[in-house]
Amino acid sequence: MLDFGAGTGIDAKFYAASGHQTFVYEPSQAMHDYLVRYCRDEIACNSITSVTRPLTRKVQAITANFAVLNHIADHGLLFEEFSRVIDGGGFVLASMLSPYHLGDARYRWWWANMLNLVRKGCYASPGESRIHRFAPNAVARAAAPYFRLERLVPRGFGLASRLYMFLLLRRV
Repeated sequence: MLDFGAGTGIDAKFYAASGHQTFVYEPSQAMHDYLVRYCRDEIACNSITSVTRPLTRKVQAITANFAVLNHIADHGLLFEEFSRVIDGGGFVLASMLSPYHLGDARYRWWWANMLNLVRKGCYASPGESRIHRFAPNAVARAAAPYFRLERLVPRGFGLASRLYMFLLLRRV
């Protein structure tokens, strides 16, 4: 499996302990340095391996936790890249920030971007991090024709009441 945006390696260490050969991609040098220290034993025994982009290692699954995909503006190119390393039947499991989360309604930027969400299916939050919020159907459109959205949790009002949404996209 590939832990895309592996951060400090917490998930990668769990995957490796569960018997999965785990590849990690982490673009932040500071986070990657911490990951190397935290997962040193797993790296030493080759159950965790660092990779760079473009991705080339074949995997059955890619995980992208803690809103990693919210940092990427163009999901179309990303899912095309994912399609080259995941065979048919494999999947991407991603946790993303919900663009509908009512907890963000206290901020002007949330209200200012509602029209963008309706028109484009996404918007960028202000600030230097430029976090993007995507409607689930916008992610599904960007993933097509390589992946189909198989599951979304939560659904309905849950998208407004929960900060995170989880998407399971299956390789076609």
